[in-house]
Amino acid sequence: MEGLRILVLTSSTGGGHDARATAFRRWVREIYGWEVDVRVESMLEDSSKVGRFGVNFYNFIQRHAPWMHHPYYLLIEGLSFLNRNRVSLGRHYYDEVLKSYRPHLVFSVHDCLNRGYFQEARKVLAGQVRCATYCSEFSGGYGYSRNWVEPTVDLYISRTETAKDYAVKALKLEAEKIVVRGQFLMPRIYREALSPLERHRFITDRLGLRADRRIVFLTTGGAGANNHIAMLDILKRHADQYQAVVVCGRNQKAFLDATRWKEENPDFSCNITGYTNEIHLYMQASDFVVTRGGTTTCAEALHFECPIVFNGFGGVMPQEKLTVKYFMQDNAAVKISKPEDFESLLADWYRSPDKFAEVRRRFVKMRFNDDPRDTVRLLVELARDAATGKDRPVLKVVGE
Repeated sequence: MEGLRILVLTSSTGGGHDARATAFRRWVREIYGWEVDVRVESMLEDSSKVGRFGVNFYNFIQRHAPWMHHPYYLLIEGLSFLNRNRVSLGRHYYDEVLKSYRPHLVFSVHDCLNRGYFQEARKVLAGQVRCATYCSEFSGGYGYSRNWVEPTVDLYISRTETAKDYAVKALKLEAEKIVVRGQFLMPRIYREALSPLERHRFITDRLGLRADRRIVFLTTGGAGANNHIAMLDILKRHADQYQAVVVCGRNQKAFLDATRWKEENPDFSCNITGYTNEIHLYMQASDFVVTRGGTTTCAEALHFECPIVFNGFGGVMPQEKLTVKYFMQDNAAVKISKPEDFESLLADWYRSPDKFAEVRRRFVKMRFNDDPRDTVRLLVELARDAATGKDRPVLKVVGE
């Protein structure tokens, strides 16, 4: 039998979707070698100028105007009607990819690449293809795009039971199609767990920080949305208690601003870097992380038991609200909305370490223990069903 082919649909709105696409490809290579081929397509931006503009605009407002994501989110929800049964934008490019690659599985890791895309794949490939979605949301409600749910999907992978319940009850997806898998992180994240000695060396040798002071991790999404300078100004007032690791993502201005701040404040211990693929190491070195509600960063924090302080400066994006809500509902995280909140939190946690310990206890309790290899094998078997001609069950399409 010819090798299996899997087409992964993603888009660079933030960094999480691409991270999951890359993680899937690397897991497949580790488990199956060259027996299974994986092709990753940034379908929104590569298939049409309108899609590329939308992706760039999304990343722009994430960096500069988070509040604007609310009207933008409502606009994007309209795609659920525009792409009801077909791909409306970039169909020619998508069709060419399908015809030339002829995948056995179309696997979407992005909310805007499900509706229409699955129907189009079955049309072009005469039904000899399976379709699956990995939805990264932690919970349901406002912010959980209806674009995630294509009723004809063969397999829907939900991160949590909470998100699964929303897909079933609010969006009418058949429960039998859903499996719950908490994590989908890179293979190296599971291998590169630091021992206490390695952690000490990483802090002192790599980061140039002291091992006897708390480390606050200030991070961003891939687009570089941040409030680093405001938080560093507060942290320096607690320089005898805290130090910082600062990651600026693909935001050159943020990196230059933070570097300049460090030069002007030499008495505060901090490590500044731009984009890095070693977030998992910084997580292990830190006492807690300050981040927006990006699903990948929060998933890594949960995996490495690094408590989260949610950065709500300027508002919270609709999609990020789902992550914030998931952790806040069990008091397993803290949200700050202005610099004064951060100042109060630092002082409170230093004066009352039991409060921090309790937040950390509740946070760690939420940790997932599933193995991403199980998810990968499930998806590859779905592709194998298409390759071997196994009959696809007749599915009821909701709303038609």
